[in-house]
Amino acid sequence: MATDTYGRRIDYLRISLTDRCNLRCVYCMPAKGVVWKPHDEILTLEEIERFAAIAVEEGISKIRLTGGEPLVRKGIIGHVRRLKSFTGLEAIALTTNGTLLARYAEQLVDAGLTRVNVSLDSLDPEVFARITRCGRIEDALAGIDAAFAAGMGPVKLNAVVVRSLEQDLLGFARLTLDRPVHVRFIEYMPVGGTAEGECEPGAEGWTRADHVTADEILERLAAEGAAAGLGALTPVQRDKAPGGWGPARYYRFGDAPGTVGVITPLSHHFCGECNRLRLTADGRLRACLFSDEEIDVRSVLRGGTDEDVRATIRSALESKPESHSMRVGTTRGMSQIGG
Repeated sequence: MATDTYGRRIDYLRISLTDRCNLRCVYCMPAKGVVWKPHDEILTLEEIERFAAIAVEEGISKIRLTGGEPLVRKGIIGHVRRLKSFTGLEAIALTTNGTLLARYAEQLVDAGLTRVNVSLDSLDPEVFARITRCGRIEDALAGIDAAFAAGMGPVKLNAVVVRSLEQDLLGFARLTLDRPVHVRFIEYMPVGGTAEGECEPGAEGWTRADHVTADEILERLAAEGAAAGLGALTPVQRDKAPGGWGPARYYRFGDAPGTVGVITPLSHHFCGECNRLRLTADGRLRACLFSDEEIDVRSVLRGGTDEDVRATIRSALESKPESHSMRVGTTRGMSQIGG
């Protein structure tokens, strides 16, 4: 079992397969995109699998594949199948924007992946197109339908709440009334900003004015839900919440099969329960999302022994901070770190 210096069990590894994405979401990257890393600076799938195998030996039991958009990475189906074969690995999950999911859902399930999170910030086609700059909501919704049809579960939707965007939160909540989809509203995080927490014009765009707290989200949902006749919004007991590896708090309208949840990295930070490490697509190991401290894994994978790789994991555990201390802004953006 892997633990850090504060006694937290670290059993969850998020792996970014690529820094590339087929969308250009306004809160994630500038309109012109970012400069992609050269091919030789991105970890190969074989290198990722070698690192993951050693991480599992060290106590990691859960892996989530992210990006960029992980489904643009060639060879992902075989990659999932090989990761699934690791002894001791409990499960593999995927975070995706959903626009390519309809194409790959059945193959992913056949390879051993069943858990999926779909990032979806609006249900309005025009707003969705504006947020993503080039996306079609029909593709994302088709991906969600394909996930259910292929037997994936749990299926979760992640919506980053930004005050300046036109987001129908109750519309998301209504999705939970018809099938077991779990909508999580995520506080807008200052990732990729400057030290003062404001981003340069045309960059990721985080400002304090756009931050909406989870308490405000829940108050709005409860009021709008009651007015719409959905009934009371009530907390879901942890043992009855959708299975997960993260810090979401869940609620339900009446006896709906799905739930709504909130993830609160700023207003109620959950550092004391943090159980994860992050591996970036270019081979940097991060112990904290809000810290710029990274450990070079790529050079070790390409020139070191398995024991050297093992040492990088242990070093990350030793360096994991007790808290992000409400830090605002990071040097690298979310698409570069891994969602």
